Amino acid sequence: MPASPSGPVTSRTRSWWGWGYTDAHPDDAECVALGALLPGTPGRPLPVPRVADLSIGRPGVTPPTALAHLVTTDPGVRAAHAMGKAYRDVIRALRGRPGRIPDLVARPTDDREVADLLDWAGGRGVAVIPFGGGSSVVGGVEYRGDAHRAVLSLDLTSMDRVLEVDTVSRSARIQSGALGPVLEAQLRPHGLTLRHFPQSFEFSTLGGWLATRAGGHYATGRTHIDDFVQSLSVVTPAGPGTSWRLPASGAGPSPDRLFLGSEGALGIITEAWMRLQERPHHKASASVAFADFLQALEAVRAIARSDLSPANCRLLDPGEALLSGASHDGSSVLVLGFESATSPVDDRLASALDLALAHGGRGGHSGRGGHSGLGGTPAADGGAPADTAVSAWRSAFLRMPYLRDGLARMGAVVETFETAATWDRVPSLIDAVRTEVSSVASKATGHPATVNCRLTHVYPDGAAPYFTVAVAGRPGDEVRIWDDIKAAASEVLHRYRATITHHHAVGRDHRPGYDLQRPDPFALALRAAKDALDPHRILNPGVLID
Repeated sequence: MPASPSGPVTSRTRSWWGWGYTDAHPDDAECVALGALLPGTPGRPLPVPRVADLSIGRPGVTPPTALAHLVTTDPGVRAAHAMGKAYRDVIRALRGRPGRIPDLVARPTDDREVADLLDWAGGRGVAVIPFGGGSSVVGGVEYRGDAHRAVLSLDLTSMDRVLEVDTVSRSARIQSGALGPVLEAQLRPHGLTLRHFPQSFEFSTLGGWLATRAGGHYATGRTHIDDFVQSLSVVTPAGPGTSWRLPASGAGPSPDRLFLGSEGALGIITEAWMRLQERPHHKASASVAFADFLQALEAVRAIARSDLSPANCRLLDPGEALLSGASHDGSSVLVLGFESATSPVDDRLASALDLALAHGGRGGHSGRGGHSGLGGTPAADGGAPADTAVSAWRSAFLRMPYLRDGLARMGAVVETFETAATWDRVPSLIDAVRTEVSSVASKATGHPATVNCRLTHVYPDGAAPYFTVAVAGRPGDEVRIWDDIKAAASEVLHRYRATITHHHAVGRDHRPGYDLQRPDPFALALRAAKDALDPHRILNPGVLID
């Protein structure tokens, strides 16, 4: 059955250079207050950058008349599509060095227009960079190099409709350009939800989640968007293709798996049939404090190995707990949340708390029927967290990218990176990252550095540690400093055979680590797929494979 057209429209202005909405950015006074938390930052923030101050040249190519109505050369639109929202993107914009700005931005409305744009770009040697919400933090939506005569940013957000809803199979056919709130607004009248809420929920699209194998709402079980895919429709320079819509299949290598995580390097994902759920009616949340972080890790491992399947199971180390306001006494804090569409979850929460307390936890503060404290969900469910630590963590989680940009205006180097490893390596990996990365950051800047850790997703066999690095930088040298810190972090991850990324994708920033991680025969196959599907090498050059 047809679904409603595009969802909620907001009049708020998106920032072209930083995270989220311009009216949510810290003002100068808040930036100064934030900078005071990091010894060595200057007393005055960098000015908010202006598009008018950028050197934006004339486009190096003109689209044909038949496609001209899809394309804009507006300088502000081009600047907003020049890069993602990583720290190095934000600081480059603040310093007036955003990198290669696309010559054109195209907004197709259907598969045929996508195919026509790819045909034209392939014949003219124009690089095509797929673009959804632009929230990439790994250099996934920018062009680097000079091998192409021009760059086209292919913005898919005009393709944002839920085209069909199958209530019998509980699934929907959705265009890939639908932003999180737009997608959920169209599913809500059917009593259904995709329930995939990454931190970037407001500012990222279904296609972006699929192309980057994004992690979202669930800390256990179905953590990646892969788990919700029934079938994909993809347009490549070699032609379009749609996989069969099936609940499961053992028919050879999965065609969907070829494009999930391909980051637009092999084709443009234009539609997907996605598995849906009924909206949850039963929720409960709690927090548990631990004096010993290693004991907290053991508690999380026990919960992950149980059959309780909490929706939220996030462990904050003392630094992360302090930063979020979840604890002020040096404790680590475990944030738990359970939800269900069909039955109460109080007993499951109680069992998880019993496991946590048996491993040295204390407190177990909880609430019933409250919000589970999961990132992005206010746009979908509303409600208030039932526990003070849960509430503090959730508020900090949603606010943190804005605060990072405020610290960047103070010349600080503040960024995150994440990974995953098996449980036997998790404790020593976390210790090595904290020790070695903080040492590199301090030596590079001459200032004391902080490295905090939280677990964002947990599995029976391992966990996904997520690290935050904060240190005062040196004026004008922030990008190089971060690149050095990132290289040191990547070396530690490789040494412990931890993945270069659990859910942030590869992009361009993670290419060195990804090249070391993937097996050589797979690289050979991936290169052959690139040759076959993108013979002119126009799709997101430099991502995944050269």
